[in-house]
Amino acid sequence: MLSLYNTLSKQKEIFTLPPLEADHVKMYTCGPTVYDYVHIGNLRSYVMADTLRRTLEASGLSVKHVKNITDVGHLTADDIAQGDGGEDKIAKKAAAEHKTPAEIADFYTEYYRQAEAALNILPPHEQPHATAYITEMITFIAGLIAKGYAYEKNGNVFFDVNSFKDYGKLSGNTLDQLKVGARLEEHPDKKNPWDFALWLKAPKGHLMHWESPWSVGYPGWHIECSAMNLATLGPTIDIHTGGEDNIFPHHEAEIAQSECGNGKQFSRYWIHTRHLLVDGMKMSKSKGNAYRLEDVLERGFSAMDLRMLFLSSHYRSQMNFTWDALAQAQKNKESLMNTWKRLKFFENQLGIPVALEGPLFQSALEDDLNTPFALSIALKYSSRINSQIDKKNFGLLGKHDLDTLSEILFYYFGLKEEVIEISETVKILLEERKVARENKDFARSDTLRDEIASLGYIVEDGSDGQTIRQK
Repeated sequence: MLSLYNTLSKQKEIFTLPPLEADHVKMYTCGPTVYDYVHIGNLRSYVMADTLRRTLEASGLSVKHVKNITDVGHLTADDIAQGDGGEDKIAKKAAAEHKTPAEIADFYTEYYRQAEAALNILPPHEQPHATAYITEMITFIAGLIAKGYAYEKNGNVFFDVNSFKDYGKLSGNTLDQLKVGARLEEHPDKKNPWDFALWLKAPKGHLMHWESPWSVGYPGWHIECSAMNLATLGPTIDIHTGGEDNIFPHHEAEIAQSECGNGKQFSRYWIHTRHLLVDGMKMSKSKGNAYRLEDVLERGFSAMDLRMLFLSSHYRSQMNFTWDALAQAQKNKESLMNTWKRLKFFENQLGIPVALEGPLFQSALEDDLNTPFALSIALKYSSRINSQIDKKNFGLLGKHDLDTLSEILFYYFGLKEEVIEISETVKILLEERKVARENKDFARSDTLRDEIASLGYIVEDGSDGQTIRQK
């Protein structure tokens, strides 16, 4: 029985589905704005959504997962008030690099997809691009105006937050509590400073614009997800995920416009991943700590090491990324993977006992995705398996253990076996070292190990032979 912390209710709830859709989960994840490289903080949020999807599917549910690509409308002032000020992030990058917005969006979309693939994140069933849903957005906005929830002035269209009595129910930022900050510049066409843009008239020379009943312009950031949700999943979805920075104003605005436009509850559960710090500090380019996947790889770690690090911390806990923590995650991953390899090696000698850790492990994940507890269960399980292998007690291990460990590693944790490309020179040295150890020539064995190490590999010995991994 899966329980999840719902940001909307501010408590942990048992996950249930409507009676008419008892086995089908509609899940939406806020994807990247493709004007720059996704960083490890973004990737942590996507791994969380992937873990949730895997847990749902493992419990027998069918999941339709939609994750959007924002390729227009996300402005540079997204951290101020309603995020409808400043320049379009993609258009700004396009102008700076003398490229078209499409070229910028395509490049960073492909980078994001490759990063997700490296982390073994399951691809979404649909990945709508905002620019492909402009017509749907215009229709949605027209409906809001007709119902009295939005208004147009001078070619700009804004959502009237006073028209939605539940505004603030997700974030707690109700209209009574909101104050106009010193940095908030009131738009001259707004009735209320906290009204947010649904459509903005494009200034002269703007690189991204479309015809609409109100002006030649472009959509606001918030309306995009509502329109794409409606088109791909319908008026009510089961789960909406994202980073905690999306709670306000983005997700609050999504709720307001979706529920006013569709007349139904928008999302039943809201799941948010907390911020990731680096060495106790907020990530930023100016500090040089906005790490990308390449930074991890250049330090000698793998994408699977990073995924294991993300799983080591609960998604609702603020995670502090350090290289030491990543090194520990690497050790945990290798410990589990080596146990799996040992079980595979002795597969034909295993008995028939039934593994008991599978249900316990699944229960940990079904308790609000408690991945740290699940990891501790997996490591203890791995230790017990290794102890029996070391004692040659194969009759106390069963093929169920191999199946259970495989499911834990490759499905729930989403790891994948990493193939190490080694040269013929290293292969020859490994074979020579194997012969030296068989002949008990340990001095020669140590010399060969050092020689292999100089080529960038670490050799480890076990009861089932030598294994090799990259430094």
